[in-house]
Amino acid sequence: MAYAVIRVRGQPDVNYNIEFTMGLLGLNKVNHCVIVPENDSVKGMLQVAKDYVTWGEVDQATLADMIRARGKVVGDEAVTDEYLKEKSEFATIDDLAKAIIDSDYKLKDIEGVKPVVRLHPPVKGYEGNKRSYKSGGALGYRGAAINDLIKRML
Repeated sequence: MAYAVIRVRGQPDVNYNIEFTMGLLGLNKVNHCVIVPENDSVKGMLQVAKDYVTWGEVDQATLADMIRARGKVVGDEAVTDEYLKEKSEFATIDDLAKAIIDSDYKLKDIEGVKPVVRLHPPVKGYEGNKRSYKSGGALGYRGAAINDLIKRML
């Protein structure tokens, strides 16, 4: 299983520990998304940054759509099936998405592919970027509902 983590808030006076944790995750700007494996160390990092990010379990179809629409390689070119055939063992983006969901691969393992996906702001906006998802906001753990948010951001 893999988590999609999206940075929702960005302000200049973030606590050093939180900023450092988001830097380790690769989330340096608002609306950036990374795919991380589900393990104890990542869960701890997400708890540190929970007031600035939202995350949940991404499904294979949404991940494939996100890579197809917004995935980039060095030089700001789009990730295509042809590029994957040339630079990796995957024939299609769907095969890559399945391997990432199964935690066998990461985006950064493929030569030239950027690990951070830059998304658009969501259609109709966030639910409120100062409250947790459970209390009607956009922050923190949202489970499978992350797929709906990603689709609104493509």
